[in-house]
Amino acid sequence: MKKIFRLEDLDCANCAAKMERAIQKIGGVNEANVSFMGQRLSIDADESRFEEIMDEVVRVCRKVEPDCKIIR
Repeated sequence: MKKIFRLEDLDCANCAAKMERAIQKIGGVNEANVSFMGQRLSIDADESRFEEIMDEVVRVCRKVEPDCKIIR
C-alpha cells in the first residue's frame, strides 16, 4: 500500500534524510521518501500491517525531529 502524508515543521534537509533512512529500516516498509522541499512523506508498506508500521514511523521520526508532525 502506498500513501503520501503531509509533514509539518520539518526544519532541515539533513533531518529529512535521517528520517528517510530510519523509516526504510522498519520491517514491512518497501520504500520511503521524505521530501524536505515538499514537506511530504511517501511510503510504500505492507498493507496488512500498515497502521502498525505508521505508528513505528511516527515514533522513529519523533526521535530524529521532535517538532515534526505527520498529518494522517
